Amino acid sequence: MADTKTMSKHEKVERNVGLMMVLTVLTVAIGGLVEIVPLFFQHSTTEPVAGVKPYDPVRLVGRDIYIREGCYNCHSQMIRPFRAETERYGHYSVAGESVYDHPFQWGSKRTGPDLARVGGRYSDEWHRIHLNNPRDVVPESNMPAFPWLERPAKSGDIEAKMKGLRTVGVPYSDDEIAGARKALEGKTEMDCLVAYLQGLGTAIKSVK
Repeated sequence: MADTKTMSKHEKVERNVGLMMVLTVLTVAIGGLVEIVPLFFQHSTTEPVAGVKPYDPVRLVGRDIYIREGCYNCHSQMIRPFRAETERYGHYSVAGESVYDHPFQWGSKRTGPDLARVGGRYSDEWHRIHLNNPRDVVPESNMPAFPWLERPAKSGDIEAKMKGLRTVGVPYSDDEIAGARKALEGKTEMDCLVAYLQGLGTAIKSVK
C-alpha cells in the first residue's frame, strides 16, 4: 500500500508539467544556495592573499583588452592542485588571488597554455613579438596575431570604470582614480596588455 501511495505521488508530479517545473526550480535554488552562500563567509575566498593589489589603470585597461580580444576562449587562468599541473605552471590557483577580478578569468579551456603564472616568465619584448606574430617565437603556434594593439589605449572611461569597481569592493582611492588618465598617457593597447600579462600570478611564486 505504501508503494502505491508513493507511486501515485510521483505520477502526480510527472504528469503535471507546471508542478514539476516549480519543484525543479526549488530544488536547484536550494542546492545552489547551500553551495554558494558559505563562500561569502570564508576568508579564503573573500580576502586577498598577501601581495595581491587592485589593478593599476594600465593593467586594468590591459585586462579589458584581454577580455575584448577573447583571450579567455583559449587560455585558462586556473591551475589545478595536481602534481602535473603545479610542476608545469607553478602554485595552484587560489581564490584570494581573484578577489579584485570582476569577473574572474579562471575558465577551463586550454587551446593554449594556462596563463595564471605567466607574469615574469618572459620579457616584455617577448610578449610584444608573440602578440604581433606568435609564430616568430613559437613556430607551431596556432594563436592569431594581434598587430592592431599598437594603437593608443583609450582612457576616456577609466575613472568611471574604477568608480564602478569601487562600488563592488575594489579599494581604489580618490587619488588613484583622479590620476588614472595620466597613467595611461602615451600607452598603447599593446603596452597595457603586456602589463596585465606580466602581473598575472606574481603574488604566489611556488608551491608551499
